[in-house]
Amino acid sequence: MDSQYKELFEKNLELTIRIEMLEFKTQLLFDNSRTSRLLFEYDITQTQYRNLMDLLDKYRKMLDKAESVSSSKFESEVYELIPELKGDYHFCEFFSQSLMEDGRWEEVFPALYGEMQKYKYYMENRKQGD
Repeated sequence: MDSQYKELFEKNLELTIRIEMLEFKTQLLFDNSRTSRLLFEYDITQTQYRNLMDLLDKYRKMLDKAESVSSSKFESEVYELIPELKGDYHFCEFFSQSLMEDGRWEEVFPALYGEMQKYKYYMENRKQGD
């Protein structure tokens, strides 16, 4: 009987995790923002999302204290949170940029990537649009 109980418990746990993931994915689709579409596309879990938000809060606090930040350090910290993205710096750039465009953590993307040559034109045009 113990093995049957253990099997049912494991199956219940697996189903609970799948339901939570489906609910999160549904919410992302419902939100339909640039950020939520990116999270959906990259198959980010709700736990990973929460951890990313904590990381962004950390960077906001660092910027509020006028501490220096770097894109390479940010990317390394994202890879620690989501190891399967290791080396995918595009996600880090797209994620912080999409949040800025959604009006969230707007100071983080310019601090991390705003001076990069590939974003200079984008940042200049963004300033002109303000």
